[in-house]
Amino acid sequence: MITTQLLRPESIVVVGASNNVHKPGGAILKNLINGGYQGELRAVNPKEKEVQGVPAFADVQDVPDTDLAVLAVPASMCPGIVETLAGRKHTRAFIILSAGFGEETHEGALLEERILETVNKYGASLIGPNCIGLMNTWHHSVFSQPIPNLSPKGVDLISSSGATAVFILESAVTKGLQFNSVWSVGNAKQIGVEDVLQFMDENFDSEKDSRIKLLYIESIQNPDRLLFHASSLIRKGCKIAAIKAGSSESGSRAASSHTGAIASSDSAVEALFRKAGIVRCFSREELTTVGCVFTLPELKGKNFAIITHAGGPGVMLTDALSKGGLNVPKLEGNLAEELKAQLFPGAAVGNPIDILATGTPEHLRLCIDYCEEKFENIDAVMAIFGTPGLVTMFEMYDVLHEKMQVCSKPIFPILPSINTAGAEVATGRRRAVGHAVAGRGAAVAGRHFEQVARRVGPETAVGVGVGKLEDVEFAVIGFGRNPGDDFQREVRRAGAECQERAQGPGEMLSRAGVGQGDADIGDRIIHKAVVSVHFFSRRRCKDILCRTSRVNRRPSPSLGVR
Repeated sequence: MITTQLLRPESIVVVGASNNVHKPGGAILKNLINGGYQGELRAVNPKEKEVQGVPAFADVQDVPDTDLAVLAVPASMCPGIVETLAGRKHTRAFIILSAGFGEETHEGALLEERILETVNKYGASLIGPNCIGLMNTWHHSVFSQPIPNLSPKGVDLISSSGATAVFILESAVTKGLQFNSVWSVGNAKQIGVEDVLQFMDENFDSEKDSRIKLLYIESIQNPDRLLFHASSLIRKGCKIAAIKAGSSESGSRAASSHTGAIASSDSAVEALFRKAGIVRCFSREELTTVGCVFTLPELKGKNFAIITHAGGPGVMLTDALSKGGLNVPKLEGNLAEELKAQLFPGAAVGNPIDILATGTPEHLRLCIDYCEEKFENIDAVMAIFGTPGLVTMFEMYDVLHEKMQVCSKPIFPILPSINTAGAEVATGRRRAVGHAVAGRGAAVAGRHFEQVARRVGPETAVGVGVGKLEDVEFAVIGFGRNPGDDFQREVRRAGAECQERAQGPGEMLSRAGVGQGDADIGDRIIHKAVVSVHFFSRRRCKDILCRTSRVNRRPSPSLGVR
């Protein structure tokens, strides 16, 4: 049962919250705050009145009615807490991070049964136990890192294993793959992979929902249900890739001790996936690579052009494609000769198209244009571009990125020199961070700043300044309580210091923590003024100011950070 309170809770309580962010209860509270959660946030900790700036209660019986509860306490305490919150506080969604349940002992399994009985009695959702939590664009109820850039156009990840979900995210982030939601179902006592797929199928909105689903499965409890809803989603235009672990005898034993998973025949899994249309993967790198491929334009045929500046990799790729049932057709005739005449002497255009090690970015652009517009027997392009260290690849990568955005035929980049071309890769990542800020900012940053303004009170002053570093525009925002004359000067100085320290926008923004949705670089206390400086896209300033003005009685001064 997946309730609205699980997906879009108006209030969240973290039971077992801590000021120590290296504990699950501290880390998950930090992620909720940094993620810009805009609802009421509460904590339960018998030793504290406030945890990370969030009001704390000594006991769950003292907590006001709350939509979602996240439990980071020993397994033995969970059944009683769930009963109290569901019965007395009208809590209708639970995420239980704790281990020590049915995956370990018979006694733990009995605890799980008690919890399941309670949540079913009250019509509540249960994620876990033994999981890292749930993360979507509404709330980041996970205790792990990394927190990827979340976007409605991103990928939905559903994982039986929390640690595996983290490792998949690590792999995906380096590839630039974005996410819409991350589900760690753990022991899946109430909600498993099939249940999440069913919910996504039955509530699918073709205009708003993600069309890419990545799965890590340790146990298929209901093969028919998985087949039905996966097939239905695929018919609606979705693409699904999955890893099914625990298919060997030893692997199934490991899965059973990990999440209490039940073994399933590998041949049966293969048949199920093929019938449903699920792409089966066998590693996290395969899964995230397939996820990236899913984001590209649809492949309309089997004919590939290979564009390369290195002959050997082109030959190997030709063999790999041919053995995989794809075609690398010969390019010949007037168009081929026309293209060859515009390349350096010695270049080959028969397919692979080898522009030589001395080929220029304009040669790459030209070859892609011919494949896109003139070679009618080409359905897709694979571009191999590394470097032996003699040249830089900035412009080559720029051309590839540009063409991937505008071409109707998919372009698959193969970039083997991620070490030798380290500077180019770093620059690409910095630009990606800048684009993430520009594309993401308003909703998350606006919610966060509104929450900060509410916390510091109606006498808060808000200062905003704008600036630019390389090609990334940004803004600085400062909140001050009872500010004196030094307030504006301090905000302006903090922004200037960040610009001076940063080597580029990526360093500045990553240091500021933009990937978390909260770009706070730290608080200072100056003459009874509390100043916190933040970075985000300049074009989001108006949204931020509109949000903060709702809770701010005095006008927001504009600061000239340049």
